Amino acid sequence: MENEALIRLSVFAGLFVLFASLEALAPRRARVMPRGKRWPTNWAIVIIDTLTLRLMAIAMPFLAVGAAYDAQKNGWGLLNQLDWPAWASITATILFLDFAIWLQHLVTHKVPFLWRFHRVHHADRDIDVTTAIRFHPVEIAFSMLLKIGLVYLLGLPALGVLLFEIILNGTAMFNHANIHLPPRTDRIVRLFLVTPDMHRVHHSVHRHEHDSNYGFALSIWDRLFGTYIPQPEAGHERMTIGLEWQDERPARLGWVLRLPFMRNN
Repeated sequence: MENEALIRLSVFAGLFVLFASLEALAPRRARVMPRGKRWPTNWAIVIIDTLTLRLMAIAMPFLAVGAAYDAQKNGWGLLNQLDWPAWASITATILFLDFAIWLQHLVTHKVPFLWRFHRVHHADRDIDVTTAIRFHPVEIAFSMLLKIGLVYLLGLPALGVLLFEIILNGTAMFNHANIHLPPRTDRIVRLFLVTPDMHRVHHSVHRHEHDSNYGFALSIWDRLFGTYIPQPEAGHERMTIGLEWQDERPARLGWVLRLPFMRNN
């Protein structure tokens, strides 16, 4: 798709500035660690993730959106066999991919090998807009391979895939942002979308709480499958974010990248 990268980057940058500004104006929680220690590491991780995807694009003909064009050209996948209007195919694509990401997220918590990589995301001792982009490059590569496979299997349209990725990035930054929503607003929004208060429960240090609220965009999947916890037991201001490493190690880039491979943590 023409200007795909520019569109995605522009939306990402605009939303990042918006949510980072709201965090400064109306924070939900006091920070445990200053941004000057955490943000360079989180941004370095996203740069490494981007380079990882660039290398994948060299080794493979297509990533997700390109795979959608390829599937359409060759008539591969379920939706390419159906005579659906474009709006229906795009809507189905967004709903299906959102469910697939929810399911993938759940699996990364349940399969020990995958959890070793996903811990990089959860080890962050604060949760804010940069936590949304803090994923180990191996997990990013795995997620992209999964999306490519689903695109070919289901024949998902390129526009639907692009819109989903923009929505996913935007809602992930929103629900990781350290922003205060009025309780009534939060109750209404979370009927449809995952809110910061809803997702913050998922970053609790307690296992029974971080094994809940797996959604990134739509909140319906956690309600349907019984993985929804409305509030943290300790309250949002007093709850502990992160995992067992309650020190400065989660803010060190080298330690973060080595974390999945460590025998004794």
